[in-house]
Amino acid sequence: MKKLILYSMILTTGLLSSGLFSQNEKEVVALGLPGDNLNLYAVLALFQKSPTLEEFEKSLNDKELNINNLDLNNDNKTDYIGILSSKEGSSYSIVLRVAINSSEYQDVAVIEVNKSSEGKVVVQIIGDVELYGKNYIIEPSSKVITQTPNPGYTGNDKIIINNYSSTTLNGDGLYYVNEWPIIAYLFSPGFSVYISPWHWGFYPSYWYPWTPVYYTNYWGFHHHYYDNHFYRRSHNIRYPQHYFDYSRRRNSSPTVAQYRRSGNYNATYSGNVFRRPDVISKRPLKPEPRPRAGLTPMRPGSQMPRTLSPISRPLAPPARPIVSPSRSVAPSPRPSNPIGRPTVSPSRPVAPPSRPASPILRPPVAPARPVAPVNRQNSPPNRRN
Repeated sequence: MKKLILYSMILTTGLLSSGLFSQNEKEVVALGLPGDNLNLYAVLALFQKSPTLEEFEKSLNDKELNINNLDLNNDNKTDYIGILSSKEGSSYSIVLRVAINSSEYQDVAVIEVNKSSEGKVVVQIIGDVELYGKNYIIEPSSKVITQTPNPGYTGNDKIIINNYSSTTLNGDGLYYVNEWPIIAYLFSPGFSVYISPWHWGFYPSYWYPWTPVYYTNYWGFHHHYYDNHFYRRSHNIRYPQHYFDYSRRRNSSPTVAQYRRSGNYNATYSGNVFRRPDVISKRPLKPEPRPRAGLTPMRPGSQMPRTLSPISRPLAPPARPIVSPSRSVAPSPRPSNPIGRPTVSPSRPVAPPSRPASPILRPPVAPARPVAPVNRQNSPPNRRN
C-alpha cells in the first residue's frame, strides 16, 4: 500500500512539473519597449537567406511573413521599413529606418558586416537604444542543425544550410558567415551601395499598411526563436570602432522619444502580463591583438604580464618628497630659499664695485645775484630831513 501511494505521488509530481515546464515555454517574454514589435532574431534569419538588399527590404515588409509589426508614429498602421547601406573599407552598415513623418526618421536597428584581413566575415544586428535598450545584440550561433531549415521559414525556395567555422577569438564565440548568399552579394565586384528610394508618402505599389496585432499574438509567431540554437544574444560588439562611426550619423526621432516617455506604446501589450528576458552577463571582449613596434604579437587568449607595459611613458613621475596623508600636521611652509640653491649666486660679486664720484658740474647752491648799486642821489629824501 505504501509503495502504491509513493508511486502515485511520484507520478502526480511528474505530471505537474511537466505541465509547469510547458507553461514556462509558452510564457510571453518582452522587453517592454517599442522594439518588441520587430523581432531581430527573425530579421537576421531573413537577412541570412535574402539574395540581395532589395529582396531583403521587400520581404521585411511582407505581411505574410509576420515580421514587421512596428507602429512608431502611433497611427494604428504598420510602418514601412527602408534599407540604407554604407560601406567603409571591408565593413558594411545596413540600417533599418522608418519615416515617422515628413521630417523625422528613426533608426530601428543596424546590421554590422565586417570582413577581417584573413577574409572571414562576421555579422551582428544591433537594436537601436531608443527601441531596444542598451546592448541588444543578436548574432549567429555555431550550433546549427543541418537537418533542419531556418526556423519560421516556409516556402519553396532552396534552403542553404551554412557551415560555420568553429574558430573562436579569445575564448569568445566568433562565427563566420562567408557562405550566406547576401554576404557573397555584398562583397561581389558588381555591388553598389543600396539606399531605399521610398520615403514618407511614397511607397512601392506592392506594399500597403495594415493594422498591427497585439504583442501576445505577435509573440506566437516568433517565440520559437528564443529556444533554438540558430542565433543567440550577445553583449559584445565585435567591431566597436565601426559601430561608433555609424552611431555618429544615427537618426533619432523626437516624436518616438516623446511617445516612449508618455507610455503611448504600452497599448500594444493589451494589458497582458509578460516576463522580461533574462539578463545576460557581459563578458569583456578582448579585441584582436595588433602587433606593435618592438612588441611580440600575443596569441588569442593570452594575457600581458603585469610587469610589462606597452606604453613608453614612465609609470611614475620623478620622486618628490611625499607627506603621509595620515599626518594631521599642517604642511610645512615653503622655505624662502629652496634647498640646495646658494643664497648668493657664485657668478656675481658679493658687493657691487663702487662707482667713481661724478664731478659736480654745478654748485649745490646757486650763486647770489649781483645787487645793483644804490644811487643815493636819486634815493628819496629822508623823512627826518
